[in-house]
Formats: sequence, C-alpha cells, structure tokens
Amino acid sequence: MNRNVALAFLLLAAVLEAGGDAVIRGGLHTSNSGMRWLLMAVGAAMLFAYGYTVNAPEWDFGRLLGIYIVLLFLVAQIVAWLAFGQRPGAALLIGGALIVAGGVVIVTQG
Repeated sequence: MNRNVALAFLLLAAVLEAGGDAVIRGGLHTSNSGMRWLLMAVGAAMLFAYGYTVNAPEWDFGRLLGIYIVLLFLVAQIVAWLAFGQRPGAALLIGGALIVAGGVVIVTQG
C-alpha cells in the first residue's frame, strides 16, 4: 500500500476513534434520554468504523499502529480543544512531543 494512502487510512481511523469517543462522552453527559441513546449509537458506529478502517488493509500492523498512535494523539488534542474547550498544558505538550518524536523515528527508520 502506498505510504500516503496508508497515512490517510490511519488519519481517518484516528478521526473516527477520537470522534466516536467524543460523541459517546456527549451522550453520557446529556440529560435528554432520546438524545443520549442516539449519541451512544452514533459513537458506537464510529468506533466500529474505526476498528474496521485500521484493520482492513494488509500492512505491517505494529509499525503502522505506532504511527497511528501519533495521529490519534494529535487528533485527540484537537477534539479535546474544539469539543470540550480543554487546552493542553505544559506536561501534555511535553509528553506529546515525545510521542511525535517516536513517530518520527518509526517513519524515518522504516
């Protein structure tokens, strides 16, 4: 599989996972019972789609999942900021820099 196509699949998977988690979280914290179950069902469908997207292609599972972790971290921080108003603090930025550095090592040494 082409590297750019693989990265696009991984980015889509990260958006589905972080987005699905955020939608379920929204469902857990709503007082409207009908909306709660709708959000939970949408979140579950997104998480299923994530699982399919990340596992359907034939690829070096361990290596690409290492890169996926970087994308998931970045997407999760964007979702946390936009959906929940949670800005990353210094510790999160430092830890995130280490995660990204690990992804750079995986990409450049592969």
